[in-house]
Amino acid sequence: MNVKRQRTTTFRLTLYRLYRCSSFRFLSATMPNRLAQSASLYLRKHADNPIDWWPWCDEAIATARRENKPIFLSIGYSSCHWCTVMEGEAFSDDAIATFLNDNFLPIKVDREERPDIDSIYMQALQLMIGQGGWPLNTFLLPDSLVPFYGGTYFGMTPMYGRPGFLQVLARLREMYDTEIEKLRSVEADLKAALLRGDDDPRSSSPQTLDASASEDRRAANQATLARGLAIAAKITAPHGRAPSFPSLPYAITALRGLRFESDVDRDRDVDPYRVCNQRAIDLCLGGIYDHVGGGFHRYTVDATWTVPHFEKMLYDNGLALEFLTELWRAGGREPVFETAIAGTVEWLQREMTDPAGFFYASQDADNFTTPIATEPEEGAFYVWSWDELTAALTPTERAELQQRFSITPKGNFEGHTVLQRRDTGHLSAIVRTALDKLFVLRYGMERDTGDRYEPARNNHEAKTQPRSGRIPPVTDTKAIVSWNALIISGLAKAAAVFHREPYLDLACGAADFILNHQRSSGRLQRVSYDGQPATIAQAEDYALLIKALIDLHQACQTLTPGEAIAQTYLEAAINLQAEFDMHLWDGDRGGYYNTDDREDLIIRERSTQDNATPAPNGIAIANLIHLGAITDDPDRFAHADRALAAFDALMRDTPQACPSLIAALDDRLHYAHVRIQPHWAKAYLDRYFPSTSVTASFDLPTDIAGIVCYDFTCQEPSHRLDQLFEQIQARLDR
Repeated sequence: MNVKRQRTTTFRLTLYRLYRCSSFRFLSATMPNRLAQSASLYLRKHADNPIDWWPWCDEAIATARRENKPIFLSIGYSSCHWCTVMEGEAFSDDAIATFLNDNFLPIKVDREERPDIDSIYMQALQLMIGQGGWPLNTFLLPDSLVPFYGGTYFGMTPMYGRPGFLQVLARLREMYDTEIEKLRSVEADLKAALLRGDDDPRSSSPQTLDASASEDRRAANQATLARGLAIAAKITAPHGRAPSFPSLPYAITALRGLRFESDVDRDRDVDPYRVCNQRAIDLCLGGIYDHVGGGFHRYTVDATWTVPHFEKMLYDNGLALEFLTELWRAGGREPVFETAIAGTVEWLQREMTDPAGFFYASQDADNFTTPIATEPEEGAFYVWSWDELTAALTPTERAELQQRFSITPKGNFEGHTVLQRRDTGHLSAIVRTALDKLFVLRYGMERDTGDRYEPARNNHEAKTQPRSGRIPPVTDTKAIVSWNALIISGLAKAAAVFHREPYLDLACGAADFILNHQRSSGRLQRVSYDGQPATIAQAEDYALLIKALIDLHQACQTLTPGEAIAQTYLEAAINLQAEFDMHLWDGDRGGYYNTDDREDLIIRERSTQDNATPAPNGIAIANLIHLGAITDDPDRFAHADRALAAFDALMRDTPQACPSLIAALDDRLHYAHVRIQPHWAKAYLDRYFPSTSVTASFDLPTDIAGIVCYDFTCQEPSHRLDQLFEQIQARLDR
């Protein structure tokens, strides 16, 4: 550092250290900032910060350019624990706020509203520092919006060799003022890397993948599929590392490997059934599942699946419903799996379903323990002290609960206990009674009443709503189309397999709300606040909703209301697919863009890599294949082939990044459409037949059980159900 820069930095830090001393401080303004009127709960949580936050908008960007200020972009979501910590620390600090306001243009983004912005800058952060997470805090050059520095949580004070946040801010502003050319070189390299990640020159040219494909091409695709399924199983396998994430897109894809013989992939060193079954056991026995109230938490902080990060996200629960149901179809029929599915649906009905039919987004990890508490505590709503258990339960109930759950006087989480089951069997009546008593202690209501538990929409409501149980976490009551779609899919599959019409009613209620109310100016909208649609839909909303509508079409054929409503959902899927193709299809390369073409985004991405949720392109390609099979539409297969060719190199070289694309490839290579006698449709859905779709056909001759069709030809009609199933399995095993 030269003398001039050193003096500048020293002066700024000295000034703001003096400012933070009581004799130099003044009362900051208490007037809320621009975020106060936001519909987003996450943005409103920052409305009383002394930081002069802007939402992401053209005016904010123009202001940064006019005033020549680098942009401080901070991205998070309402139930993010460390986002909440940073809001209460750095973002509430007057000195930091004054420095940010004077030297940067601060912008807040809710990643659940704008996953397109989050995706771009998360990729950039991973390129810069090799890892990511939330809160995502990055600094952008105002003219290009390309980041030049970033991180996640910034502490107030220096620790572990890292500077405090104020020091970081001072150094970055100095770099912007004195080393702009150096930042420009970083800008060019980073933008080039982002563009390379979305445009792989090794991708194949368009070609058919059906029976007319060359033998070499089919062999190459089968090899890519086998390797991708094996890697999905390896990622799903227990690793003994902390933290422990469900990684459900990998587990759902890994299940597909069950039907192949072990010699399909000579490098496979894990058994897909064993690892998927173990993943399900970890989820359903561990503290990641709420054994009192139902529903799954986000992840666990340990390798034993014991202590969760306590927020509950809608998308995790939708994927868990689908994974556990598909595993049940595949033969993994531990009683605890059905118990967890039923408990999750009860939680959805009680706490996460709006009277209008849609599902809320998430619940916080933290809650207040008393109405006068100034700060919430992590997990307090969910954990139990030994004294509470002793007071609430009879000696017999507590003793039997201890036999089935890991409970000790010392607890397993800060002196309290997170309930974790010991076995996968049915629970006794005594244990169920004990859990019901804990339910009353937590919620202040009986479990069996089926009453709705009114959500606390903010901290004030949480503290002041009259309740006889514990003060609940805040619920983010916005509806997100893609997350609702994941729940709809999970419920539809569970309804068909477990023959639960109430599950289907819940799914149909959410789907009907979205189809009837989630549109504006002729387009699907991504989010809804108090029933009002906002923010144009993105690829993940289209892809996952179309999948959900297809799943409803399949389920409705086995349960009432039957064929007519099934056809309604199929037509809705077809219409939505046309809208998706019109606005987001990449006509030059194939695949789907995340968003419409926007000037405020530095690149137009096509997301292919799965994370906590499946990537939209994998789901979208699978939808094209299933719609093509059900409607006999060759154009849909041509679209699917073009998209698969666009991502061929990614699947071949880095299958660990894209399990949903691997699943789509499986669908393309092995799809089948089964026309079946209506009274046999339930038997079909009880079996694990990935890549297939079914239509209950009332016009089949009574002596025919069903017909299997693929590659625009139909096999010989089957006169017996077992013969039909053999034909389906033969197609899947090719």
